[in-house]
Amino acid sequence: MGSQLKGAIPKGKLMFNSSSISQFLLLPLADTRQLQLLHLWLFLGISLAALLGNGLIISAVACDHHLHNPMHFFLLNLSLTDLGCICTTVPKAMHNSLWDTTTISYMGCAAQLFFFLFFIVTEISLLTIMCYDRYVAICKPLHYGTLLDSRACAHMAAAAWASCFLNALLHTVNTFSLPLCQGNAVGQFFCDLPQILKLSCSQYYRRELGLIVVSISLVFGCFIFMVFSYVQIFRAVLRIPSEQGRHKAFSMCLPHLAVVSLFVSTGIFSYLKPPSMSSPSLDLTLSVLYSVVPPAVNPLIYSLRNQELKDAVRKMMTGCFSATITCLFSDL
Repeated sequence: MGSQLKGAIPKGKLMFNSSSISQFLLLPLADTRQLQLLHLWLFLGISLAALLGNGLIISAVACDHHLHNPMHFFLLNLSLTDLGCICTTVPKAMHNSLWDTTTISYMGCAAQLFFFLFFIVTEISLLTIMCYDRYVAICKPLHYGTLLDSRACAHMAAAAWASCFLNALLHTVNTFSLPLCQGNAVGQFFCDLPQILKLSCSQYYRRELGLIVVSISLVFGCFIFMVFSYVQIFRAVLRIPSEQGRHKAFSMCLPHLAVVSLFVSTGIFSYLKPPSMSSPSLDLTLSVLYSVVPPAVNPLIYSLRNQELKDAVRKMMTGCFSATITCLFSDL
């Protein structure tokens, strides 16, 4: 690892063309070989859990016509973004831990930044749409079929994916067109926007600040909308006379609220914490909490209180098991 760090560009050297850098140096997950291998197995377990859980949700929603409704349609889209997030950051981190390296190519870093921004902002947008779905279902149930018909759901999902794609593209192109004069060592285990901006020359990155302000304003608007919606939702739920009705309403809302709380709290604290609190270990822990952990635990959170989804997954797995047994015995 020492030979790799020697190849880092000295701080303070002005790079008028950032594309002249052939690679970046990522933050290692650990300093010792034993801990690197431990992180490798930990990330492998998290990745498999995310792939299995989100894959089961996608398959169940796609195959079971009973789940062809707005809530599960948006859940399917959320599972796709979770898979995208986990596949963007974790494989490279596992590769570096396995081979005891910290390098990532220039184009690989740009691609990683683009896809991470694309999937992470899409997840925020989908969580906001899912909050709106629960608001309409509980506060305006008579208008649910009108406000959230199949065309409206498709339009909202398409708008979220397209706008977040454009947002990620603008940030990536703008960021990687900036000259770098602070070296090429990224203080994160993946190429994250704030860490790349720290490497740029301070007099040049002002044009990126405008895009960042717009993006933060939109994210903050989504957060305010979700808070306002849940205030209205809980007020409506508490007015439901039957205990069974309240339980059903809470079963719809609590998984989404848990996912939003975990994702938003860690993300906001990571990006908006004071510089005095910043340290490599804290930054690494927070980044794992908002970029790696949610894709793995979201399927578990959503399936715990969703009986329809659990039944669909159980039915699908039983069918696959029965088909496998039938094929084995037929071959015999």
